[in-house]
Amino acid sequence: MAAAAARPAVSLAMALIELQQVSRIYRSGDTEFAALDKVDLTIEQGEFVAITGSSGSGKSTLMNIIGCLDRPSSGVFRLNGRDAAKLTRVELAQLRNQTIGFVFQSFNLLARTAAMDNVELPLIYAKVPAAERHRRSTEALERVGLGHRSRHLPSQLSGGQQQRVAIARAIVSRPPLILADEPTGNLDTVTSIDIMNLLTELCVKEGITVVLVTHEQDIASFARRQLVLRDGKIIRDERKPEKLT
Repeated sequence: MAAAAARPAVSLAMALIELQQVSRIYRSGDTEFAALDKVDLTIEQGEFVAITGSSGSGKSTLMNIIGCLDRPSSGVFRLNGRDAAKLTRVELAQLRNQTIGFVFQSFNLLARTAAMDNVELPLIYAKVPAAERHRRSTEALERVGLGHRSRHLPSQLSGGQQQRVAIARAIVSRPPLILADEPTGNLDTVTSIDIMNLLTELCVKEGITVVLVTHEQDIASFARRQLVLRDGKIIRDERKPEKLT
């Protein structure tokens, strides 16, 4: 197993994710809809958190705000100690790129691009030199067990292997946070368990914070903390007891 690499520093004095009275209001004419309603939430570095809830509960909106893809209508959202409302679009994009690795249900791989080149994409955007990009991408693929498939196209890989490439892409820039949106939604049961074991290992052994959205309780059960949303509010926040050693 490859040694854990350095990633952007997270202040020990601050939560990685902090929402205070965050609301997200959508308006259509005279009608308002609160997708999030005065949500308070703190997630520390190294937590594994599952966000669940029925369709329309607000879980995707919450994920978009945590991922700096949307802004609250009111309240305060801090990521790694930085107040998102005070950042320009460019600064917000930089914070997102430095802090978050995204994993999606549909994998979002470039179809005509080999696994290695898909993994390198975030490093290209970050203007990392070619030799360093190759080294780090190789390391990331080996970390997810696909070092031997680095030159294969997505069409030559199984669904589980494609999701592993997506996870390699998410961790190649060494972010402290992975946001996973229904990461097993297109996978069979056995492959889903393999992917969840990999995410658990990244959290436990490398200290990466993992926040995932899922509607499947068996997937949510991998997390040590589960949030349940309903009508834009967190109605349950449960933590598993620590195992005795």
